[in-house]
Amino acid sequence: MKNLKIGFYLLMLVALASCSKKDKVVVSKPLYQVGKAVSSSAPLSGSIKGTMIANTTYTISGDVTVNAGDTLLIQQGVNIKISNGANFIVKGILLSIGTKTSPITITDPTKNKTTGASSAATDPAYVGGWGGIYCDVTCPLLVIKWTHLDFGGAGLLAPPFTGPSTGDQYIVYWQNPHGSFIMEDSWIYGSPDDAIRFYGGTVNIMRNTLEKCGGTGGDGFNAKGGTQGNMAYNLIIGGATNGTKSANDPGTQAQQTEIAMFNNTYVNGGFRNTGTYGARSGSIEVENNSRALAYNNLIVDCNFGVRIAGGNNVTAKVYLADTLSHSDGPIKKTAYGYNFYYVDNVATADQIIPTNIAQAVVTHPTNNGIPNMATFLGATYTFGFAYDGTSLVGKNNPMFANYPLPNANFATQASVDGFDFHLKSGSPAIGIGYTGFSPITQTVYGTIPVDPIFGSSGITGPGKDAGCYQSDGTGNQH
Repeated sequence: MKNLKIGFYLLMLVALASCSKKDKVVVSKPLYQVGKAVSSSAPLSGSIKGTMIANTTYTISGDVTVNAGDTLLIQQGVNIKISNGANFIVKGILLSIGTKTSPITITDPTKNKTTGASSAATDPAYVGGWGGIYCDVTCPLLVIKWTHLDFGGAGLLAPPFTGPSTGDQYIVYWQNPHGSFIMEDSWIYGSPDDAIRFYGGTVNIMRNTLEKCGGTGGDGFNAKGGTQGNMAYNLIIGGATNGTKSANDPGTQAQQTEIAMFNNTYVNGGFRNTGTYGARSGSIEVENNSRALAYNNLIVDCNFGVRIAGGNNVTAKVYLADTLSHSDGPIKKTAYGYNFYYVDNVATADQIIPTNIAQAVVTHPTNNGIPNMATFLGATYTFGFAYDGTSLVGKNNPMFANYPLPNANFATQASVDGFDFHLKSGSPAIGIGYTGFSPITQTVYGTIPVDPIFGSSGITGPGKDAGCYQSDGTGNQH
């Protein structure tokens, strides 16, 4: 019996040794954590640092501040409920790292999303619930991944530092010229004004979805003050004014705002702006001495197409975009093309190439997009002049997987709801993209960081299809 037992143990040892050599045991990698766990036992306010633990619900009842030199990490699956219009005041580092299967949610729990027709007068999305994420010049890094930012934009009661103003209603305010702001694979639902206001630094804004941004004015992504980087593969529906915008005001910095805007899908933009008609866009705006690239964008039922501002107008406060050639900066010259347009009425058809209504514009018709506006308007057309686009109405349906076109309700449909903006097989938007340029990776401020936690998940280059959803499964993952 003794010999049998010894033999059994020897066989077990051999078996274990064999497993250790041939089989790889997969052990779950622990979630990254910074400092101590943040307690969820009581509502939070005041200074905060450490880690909000995965799949935990936190409540915030007053402004929370991440001090300079400190870091707040929000792990996947965290649900943050904010009351009293409270804000994140970020002087250190904020990392909100959700995942596709376990996103983070930051919301005002007293508000509910609505579907169907939306108006600034009745929809709670445009009122503001919790405040916003306000970043000081001492914030070197803000990373937001797979995070829902719902019902933000309560008016700022008092500026927490120099830069923002009392009454500001942004979801994110960024102003460090030497820092990096990464926002990827995330959602913004509702804002009274600009969803995000940038003043300088390097940015990579990719694969996000924006719904109902701006009440009676305001943009989706509004880059100013020398901001440089990418805005790509975003779905922007029902914005009050521009979906993406570059401008160089206040113009006191040495560097210009330079933004590569490519492979975005813009739907129903520009119909809640109560400002001067023709002084702003409904999809893409390049103004105030900034430079931009605007390629491979899918623009459906938007008030205006790609708009390159071309004149000074004191009332509108919109000034000439930079269309000259340069040797400095990541964008040597403003350029655009290979964009796809669909429109459902004559007024929007007449603004596929924006015309001089409130002020001069310098958007040239191109012969490489759909429709071919250079051919349609002819060799004698002078940019900025009015034209008759009646014959373009209802043409070139992009064939969304699930969204009705034509759509008589385009001006009030401002949310994704149950629709699907992927392209069906056979869509004329497939394969028209221009891939002969590179995204911005290096700016005058430095290199856009790439890291699973402390940077971009990967700076995606241009896609071969128009819009944010690519037929090969890449691009926007929502």
